[in-house]
Amino acid sequence: MKLMIASDIHGSAKWCERMLQAWREEGRPRLLLLGDLLYHGPRNDLPEEYAPKRVIGLLNDVAESLLCVRGNCEAEVDQMVLRFPVMADYCALLLDGHVIYATHGHLFGEDNPPPLAEGDILLCGHTHIPGVRRHEGFTYVNPGSVSIPKNGTAHSYATLEGGALRLIDLEGGEYARHTLWP
Repeated sequence: MKLMIASDIHGSAKWCERMLQAWREEGRPRLLLLGDLLYHGPRNDLPEEYAPKRVIGLLNDVAESLLCVRGNCEAEVDQMVLRFPVMADYCALLLDGHVIYATHGHLFGEDNPPPLAEGDILLCGHTHIPGVRRHEGFTYVNPGSVSIPKNGTAHSYATLEGGALRLIDLEGGEYARHTLWP
């Protein structure tokens, strides 16, 4: 399966539109969102073009193509306006015989992973810092943040296809490639 992975839109219509444009250009059948879709959160400044109502419409227009987990900024009121499930703390996907454990990162993360088997992939957002790190037993992957990147990183997302993971800057294209499995 071809998969695009993004996180931390935080209500930015500008960056949500760019993310969806990239998703269409990538030709991926599914977009996996790792939470924090509408609200900017009390620790973040307002992102560019903060317009959660526009983001609701943009995401609802492609609801049938979205997989999503709950971030620390999602609330039940968000589920009332979104036409796709957003309240699951995690989801597990089986791709090419490998388990992908997707979660936002505030409950389980790189430093406190859920029970994982050898070779599993842990996908998290939350930190707004993209990265891929191998740990004993699992690989941690963070696509970064679509709208509020931190530590000087890019507005980014990731793609996964057949074990090939790409990290992509929404303004500058691919900047890293990793092989997660052969």
